[in-house]
Amino acid sequence: MEESNFHPLAAKFYQDSNAQFLFLQLIGWFGLSLVSFFSLTLWYDQQAQLTYVGHTLVQSALGMAVSWPLRSLAHYLWDMKLWLRFVLTSVGVFVCSGMWAVLRLSTFMYMTGEQGLWPDFGGWMFGSIFIFVSWAALYHGIKYYQLLQSEHASLLRFAADNKEEQLKRSRAEIFAHEAQLKMLRYQLNPHFLFNTLNAISSLVRDKESVKANAMIVQLSSFLRYSLDNDPIRRVTLMDEMEALKLYLDIEKTRFGDRLKVCFDVDPKAEAIRIPSLILQPLAENAIKYAVAPMEDGGTITIKARRSGDYVVIELDDTGPGMPAFKYDSSSPGIGLRNTIDRLHGFYGDSYSFKIKDKSSNGISVCMKLPLEKKEVILEGTTPNS
Repeated sequence: MEESNFHPLAAKFYQDSNAQFLFLQLIGWFGLSLVSFFSLTLWYDQQAQLTYVGHTLVQSALGMAVSWPLRSLAHYLWDMKLWLRFVLTSVGVFVCSGMWAVLRLSTFMYMTGEQGLWPDFGGWMFGSIFIFVSWAALYHGIKYYQLLQSEHASLLRFAADNKEEQLKRSRAEIFAHEAQLKMLRYQLNPHFLFNTLNAISSLVRDKESVKANAMIVQLSSFLRYSLDNDPIRRVTLMDEMEALKLYLDIEKTRFGDRLKVCFDVDPKAEAIRIPSLILQPLAENAIKYAVAPMEDGGTITIKARRSGDYVVIELDDTGPGMPAFKYDSSSPGIGLRNTIDRLHGFYGDSYSFKIKDKSSNGISVCMKLPLEKKEVILEGTTPNS
């Protein structure tokens, strides 16, 4: 029970070891008086004589006074070796037992008028030793129990503090992770915006105002989509394809018939959720290295399908291939580096990202991304489940 659940007086008593010791002393020695009265005084038919009854109370009071120093002795010996503590405690118990035996026998003879009882001192001493051994055993038992409770409470506090520290660290890591993902996603906007504005500037310089105006409208739609989506949350593959179409429409305005786009998306994969704008830098690279350098342009094909607990997305082009692409896995361009970093941030090491030359002209970029757990569960659920 927590201390906050105690009555204020009980809580104060719970925290005061001196009060607890006094309370247990009173209960224990008064209990001994009752035991002595019912087992000895009544047994010998002495209940009518108040002196015998009074002696049971007096000997308990004397026992409480004699036993009091044993507590200080126990405190003094507590940190000593176990065998030495046992020996010295036994000596203390024997001395206190002797003192109590002498005192209670003397007071018994004084209060009752009976004399010549010293030859029976051995019996009184034996009873005293038994009582004080029991006292020492109870004291140490209670002391060890309190230490056990204290250690348990300390462990609980440590566990709670440790858990709170772990939660704080976990929140800090989550915030840092989210900040990194947002930074990577938003990094695309100025990079893409710079390239697009250059294209618009070229159209304006060439006095192609219709195309320039169309690109501005398309750019506005694409940026609105980009800013409206939380970089931390995933979007459906269908939404990602729509965003990619917005970007490719901008590039089509720039390249005209030189840029051809083909989508091949399995309808079963359209609801799968992936990081937003994860395909745009790949398409941008394909246009830069596969379409722009070619006099006749080129074709970009985007394929997506589900494969077990993964979604496989491929982006192919018909450009000159890897030599023209100049891809270096140790130092990729900003778009690819950004994409790889974002994939690692979302999926850790459970994703696959590969770039390879096709047997014909062009490059194929393939991503294999794990599905979210709820998507895996829903897939395995039948309508009658």
